[in-house]
Amino acid sequence: MHSTESDFGTLYLVSTPIGNLEDITLRAIRILKEVDLIAAEDTRITRRLLTHYDINTPVTSYFEGNQHAKSEKLIARLKDGDSIALVSDAGTPTISDPGFPLLQECIKADVSIVPIPGASAILAAATVSGLPLHNFTFEGFLSPKSGKRKRQLTNLADAERTIILFESPHRICRLLEDVLQVMGDRDIVIARELTKRYEEIFRGKTTQALEKFRSTEPRGEFTVIIGSKQNKD
Repeated sequence: MHSTESDFGTLYLVSTPIGNLEDITLRAIRILKEVDLIAAEDTRITRRLLTHYDINTPVTSYFEGNQHAKSEKLIARLKDGDSIALVSDAGTPTISDPGFPLLQECIKADVSIVPIPGASAILAAATVSGLPLHNFTFEGFLSPKSGKRKRQLTNLADAERTIILFESPHRICRLLEDVLQVMGDRDIVIARELTKRYEEIFRGKTTQALEKFRSTEPRGEFTVIIGSKQNKD
């Protein structure tokens, strides 16, 4: 006997803290306790959160290297009636995150998908930036290759909106160099290690940001917010 759609389990997209373990909702804690399985980008990081809140739900890995093969197994469990919580390393799943293919497969299979909202580095950084947010775009990680990255920045240069990016510590200075060359000396805000002990929010011009991060070794994950062309001067 085959399962019908009504027999299917539910995929919960559960937002988790981006640093401070207190930044999780009561609903997220309940869902993580109630589901049959948690699919985690990094099981070591997720287990720290689960241990903190005494959550004993089984955990399986779901990351970029196994996402396609694992998606099939998770879809099969959902069709058998199990409910699964998808979590990323930090923040909201499926945003610059390997969980996106599983989401697509669940949509195709008519599996119920429920968002459990919570922490997001994008919104946390944006709200304290001081830059206009009535119109903004999130571009994730730009290309690690300078030529392609410059082309991407060129396409964004005339945008009449605030631009939000993610960047890694070892590429932050190269990104800022390209921003300066392509976009000029824009207003820029760089948030590092949000909600963690060494949280830092830099506000200034691109040239000032370059000077700062060239003089001290960049560490942590970076959210970069670039002012629009109108805010350049």
